[in-house]
Formats: sequence, C-alpha cells, structure tokens
Amino acid sequence: MNHITLDPATPEEWREFSTLAHTMLDDMLTHLASLPGKPAWQPVPPHVQTALKEPLPQEGEGAEAVYKQFKENVLPYPNGNLHPRFWGWVQGTGTPLGMMADMLASGMNPHLAGFNQAPTLVEHQVVEWLAELMGMPAGTSGLMASSGTVANIIGLTVARNAKAGWNVREEGLQTFSEAHKSLTMYCSAETHSWVQRGVEILGLGNKALCRIPVDAAYRMNIEELRTTIREDRANGFQPICVIGTAGTVNTGATDDLTALADLCTEEGLWFHVDGAFGAIAAISDVLRPIVKGMERADSIGFDLHKWLYLPFECACVLVRDAELHEKTFNMAPSYIAPMERGVIAGGLPFAGRGFDLTRGFKALKAWMSLKAHGVNTFARLIEQNVEQAKHLERLVNAHADLEICAPVPMNIVCFRYHPAKSASHQTIEQLNALNQEILLRLQESGRAVVSSTVLQGQYVLRVAIVNQRSTMADFDELVRAVVEIGTAVAV
Repeated sequence: MNHITLDPATPEEWREFSTLAHTMLDDMLTHLASLPGKPAWQPVPPHVQTALKEPLPQEGEGAEAVYKQFKENVLPYPNGNLHPRFWGWVQGTGTPLGMMADMLASGMNPHLAGFNQAPTLVEHQVVEWLAELMGMPAGTSGLMASSGTVANIIGLTVARNAKAGWNVREEGLQTFSEAHKSLTMYCSAETHSWVQRGVEILGLGNKALCRIPVDAAYRMNIEELRTTIREDRANGFQPICVIGTAGTVNTGATDDLTALADLCTEEGLWFHVDGAFGAIAAISDVLRPIVKGMERADSIGFDLHKWLYLPFECACVLVRDAELHEKTFNMAPSYIAPMERGVIAGGLPFAGRGFDLTRGFKALKAWMSLKAHGVNTFARLIEQNVEQAKHLERLVNAHADLEICAPVPMNIVCFRYHPAKSASHQTIEQLNALNQEILLRLQESGRAVVSSTVLQGQYVLRVAIVNQRSTMADFDELVRAVVEIGTAVAV
C-alpha cells in the first residue's frame, strides 16, 4: 500500500502549494486594505446559501478548488467586524500581524499544556506582562483562554473551591448539611450573561446568583450589596464571591472597584473582576483611574480580542493566589507525569490552570503584537476610541432629533432617534419600533453596523467602539445615516 499523507508529496507539489499559499496571503492583505470601500455588512445571497449547503465530500476536490469557493462564497460575507464602521456587540477587529501570528502558531501547532518548549516560555511571559499591566503582583498565576466567558468561569471556579469551606473537588455539591450551606455569589444587574452560564456550569444554579440593582450611572449599588450579603448570611446562606464589572456590556459603566475590594476584605469574600473589555483601560495612564481597585482583585477575566484588537480567540484569566489556582484544577495521571529531562521536563503547568489539556498557541499573537507595536501604541488606540465616543456623544447632543440615553463613561454610546417635531405624539412603543427599524435599515444599507439594547424600557442604538480602524469621519457618517434613515422611516 502506498504511503498516504496530507502534506504535498513531492518537491513539485510543495512548490505548487507554496504558490497557492502566497495567493491566499496576498488576497487576505488586499481584502484588509480595501475594507473602507466595502459595505460594512451585506447579507448572504440565496445562491451562496445554496452553494454552501452540500453533501458530505467523500472524495477531495483539491486545495485550489476549495480556496476558489472560499474566495467567492465565504470571504465576501462575514458579519462585518473587520470594517471601520462596525461597532456592534463589542467585537474586535483583528490586525494583519495578528493574522500572521495565527498562521505561524498553526504552522508550529504546539501543544500548550506545557512541555519543555519555547511556546510555553512565550505564554509564561505573556501572562507575566498582562499581570503587570493589570497591576497584579509578581507571582500572579494566569492562563490564556478562548474567551472572556471561559476566563471568567475559570476565575469563579477557583473562587467556589477556595471559599466553599469543604473539598469541592472530592465531595462535590450534591450533599448539603450544616457544614455545606448553599453558596451565593453577587454581581450587578448589568453584568454580562456569562455569569449566569457560569453559576449554572459550576453547579450552583441561577438562584445562587444575586443581581444587585444599579444606580443612575449603571454601577452596582454598594449599600444594596452590603445589605443583601448580611441578609443572606442571616438566612443561612454562605456568600463566597462578589463579581465587579470593568466596562458593562450595555453602557460601558465600571463598578466602584475600590469599594467592592474594601467590602470583600471586610466580609472575607473572593473578589472577581469581569474586565472583558474594560480591564484593558489599565494600560492607559489617562484611563487607568476608571478601573482603580481592579488591581486588588483575587481574579480577573478579560479579552485581548476585544480592546487589544487581536484576532479571535484570545483571552486571559489572572489569579492572585497561584497555589489556590493550581489546587482547583491540577491532577497528575501517570501518562503525563513530569520528568527531570526530556520533552515533558517542567511538566504541564497550563493543564493545571483551567479546563483544557490540549490548548493552542494563543499567546503568540499577543507576544508578537505587544513586542512589535508596544504597549504605548495600544494605550493611544484605546484613548482614541474613547475620544471617538465623546465625539459621537457631542454629535448626538447637537442634533435636535437625536438623544443620548445613558452616560458615556468610556467607549460605548447609547442613543436613539427621537424626532423633535413629533415628540409629543410618539409613545414609547412607537419610538422603540422606529429605532428598531432604523437599526435594521442601517445594517442592511451597509453604511454601518451598530447593535441595540433596552435601557429603562427604551430601545436604543448601541455603539461599542473597540475598532482600531475607525476614524472621526466614520462617526460623522453614522449620524448622517441614522438621521437620513430616521427621517425616511418616520414619515
């Protein structure tokens, strides 16, 4: 039987594949360079939907034929987050260097549980840099993760095990007694929905999550939190963790993290910060005061594929107490036992810090990007996004038919179209329907992509600015488009 491989089999086939690979690279760079002249989004046409629904391929077509189909039917129809006028759902843009780093990481294809290899040293270095940027102490443990959700849930897992008061790994959560009280966690009513998924996955259940009301600035009400914790203790529950938010998904608000840190110290609770995008404000001297107190957290989860602009997937969890982090996840079966020498010398440290054994080389794009661009460049970029949010806020406030619907503390702007001439005749339901139609027509026009949310019963347009390609002129165009569409719809 002839030897079978997925590699090109001869020098000539390697040359042919190299030519195709260079074409792929050139096409992607051309695509990125041409983004400003393309629609921000366009729907997938029916003929493409049909073309992409195929029977299971039993025999191969060859890489060149498949790439041709990708170029025609996949590349032109993404959700738009690469585009300069995409500001929906806090989705990052990626970078050309990050794209190349992902290619290099896939080409190496290292197993990042650990092992005696350079990629492991790169991840250790990136975690150390990120801990320093977040203000965490030397010796902080950490792990690169696929998403903010995973990073945050890892942090909560450590919190649960550290504060339960019994050996959760051994005994689980199925038997409760006087020594095994119902555990409770606390967050603001504005915390991202990952937190419900987290408490459900951890076996605590949604009822264990206390959602604390927020103030007029959408920040957690500290006194309500304090009262709720004490009431829960009096009623036989066991509070274990408070989750503060650095940059809420709806409005970009940041809880008073210093006050939360103080309260957790007083009450003996774990302090976790969901910093999905807002934690990155810590890299800027100008913006760091917004997240003051985060450096006192026991754990932090945050994304680098949001406000550090890196390609999906790239997130990080940091845990102050390295021993507790390892105790939560570490195990040592004989087939992966560390050796003093050889490939597995040094063991598998990252396997003992999270859910995965097999992990990709996510740290490479962070390592290359931080080294190539420098932290100061990223700091200026996020400051630029905040300046763009303030610019948009000014544009909205200056227009009679637009209104700001929430404070703009950082990089998210919530506003709606509210025609002044007919203001007295518009019910909230009519205004909500009007703004929903504006949002859909704006997206379908390809002029810009924003998302929406509901604040105090009002349907609003939500502009989440984590885009390194946006210019001030793009926000001028957004306002023009909203007003033009609103005028047409309101007639």
